[in-house]
Amino acid sequence: MKKSALQQARADYQPKLPKALLGAVKVKEGQPTQSVDNQEEIKKLFPHTYGMPLVEFVPGDSALEKKVNVGVILSGGQAPGGHNVITGLFDTVKKLNPENKLYGFILGPGGLVDHNYMELTKEIVDDYRNTGGFDMIGSGRTKLEKVDQFEKGLQILKQLQINALVIIGGDDSNTNACVLAEYYAAHDTGIQVIGCPKTIDGDLKNDQIETSFGFDTATKTYAELIGNIERDCNSARKYWHFIKVMGRSASHIALECALQCQPNVCIISEEVEQKDMTLNQVVDNLCEAIAVRAADGKNFGTVIVPEGLIEFIPAIGRLIQELNDLLAEHGSEYKDLDKKAQREYIINHLSKENAATFETLPTGVARQLSLDRDPHGNVQVSLIETEKLLSDMCEARLAEWKKEGKYVGKFAAQHHFFGYEGRCAAPSNYDADYCYALGASAAQLIACGKTGYMAIVKNTTAPADQWVAGGVPITMMMNMERRNGEMKPVIRKALVELDGKPFKAFAAMRDKWARETCYVYPGPIQYWGPTEVCDKPTQTLIYEKQ
Repeated sequence: MKKSALQQARADYQPKLPKALLGAVKVKEGQPTQSVDNQEEIKKLFPHTYGMPLVEFVPGDSALEKKVNVGVILSGGQAPGGHNVITGLFDTVKKLNPENKLYGFILGPGGLVDHNYMELTKEIVDDYRNTGGFDMIGSGRTKLEKVDQFEKGLQILKQLQINALVIIGGDDSNTNACVLAEYYAAHDTGIQVIGCPKTIDGDLKNDQIETSFGFDTATKTYAELIGNIERDCNSARKYWHFIKVMGRSASHIALECALQCQPNVCIISEEVEQKDMTLNQVVDNLCEAIAVRAADGKNFGTVIVPEGLIEFIPAIGRLIQELNDLLAEHGSEYKDLDKKAQREYIINHLSKENAATFETLPTGVARQLSLDRDPHGNVQVSLIETEKLLSDMCEARLAEWKKEGKYVGKFAAQHHFFGYEGRCAAPSNYDADYCYALGASAAQLIACGKTGYMAIVKNTTAPADQWVAGGVPITMMMNMERRNGEMKPVIRKALVELDGKPFKAFAAMRDKWARETCYVYPGPIQYWGPTEVCDKPTQTLIYEKQ
């Protein structure tokens, strides 16, 4: 297979490791833990994996040797660095004992259930070092939640003499890992389950997890593209660019890109929700920024829109919640109706307030909210063209304002959606190092007999040799939430904190950015050169750790 010059050069990059993972490793255990909320319910559901201590790796006296075969699964959407988690896992598993084997289950958790696997040899693994994508073994979105799935998985794990399974995924995938770890522990199978924090959305983080892997690379990729658009925008000076970025459940990507690029407007979904804003109020705020710039003769600008904005508008959020329950309960009688009958069915079965909200939405958006959910029961908001919806509404509002003499400019819009462009980029040095260390940590958690843990690496704004590796019990991150009409244990998503340092830094500057043209052009990810350019973490992490 032909490789680009960059691929060939990156294959030689040796990821940096925390000092504690370089030689012999010893385990330091902390205090027992409890879940972030609903402690009694979570403890009852996870009696074998609840309350375990935090784990930190420190330099040891003698190298640990362990005979162990390991299985690995890539779960959910792609994120840069996934291959380096596998290479870090492979190298450490082989370091524990050269005869140890690593098996990859093909196309996600479904590979475990369907017994679709391959042994990952040195030749295979070496081909994917420091590369983007999940194409080494593929990914999938099968949910592991039923006993027959656990049992089918157990058959192949026993057959291959696999002692531990590593699930690389986001909050939903790691919730599944926690359920699987509990089941295998309760049935005394001897199979350990370890998770790794993956999602470009950045919403899998807490006191123990500084960031999910892939967030650094994806936001740097989007920021390069946004910077290019800003430069084009400032050159032509005749368009407003509406740029939607990924982030269904949180606005971390939008906020990070804003901190890197300084657009004229960046909408933060969590702020819209906190202020109980309507869609019309969001549009009015946008139009005010457009009108102020037009008064200064600037009929151009950039707007960053988070993918999940629609769900955060409180009235629409309440509507979606009721729609989720309605479709979970009556989906079978609803799905065979024609479009017009489906709309009437929904309006007739919703509460008065939510039916009124549904009727005010543009037909396309209303239709999208009532279509099939993803495997986790979520509205597929990436299919809703929020950026187009906002610019159309702005155009209509500005035409009204023009008649009233409140707006003097010309308005023309361009639309962009940056999603897949960032999910499989070649990982930045930060993600290459971070992911390799996560893989090594997962292997060490297995070596010391842990299950139901997530591998973690902390202190990552410092040089890599000062990073701190270890593990956190997955139950520590759990709470009870309503999913598909019933209460289920899930890992709590981390939203943008409006009293957090990254948002406060953004809020302090956004009025100036709205009026003036303060664009910053980050340029492409750099892999070789000064460390302040190549190894720099995200602005979000820098502000959080100040």
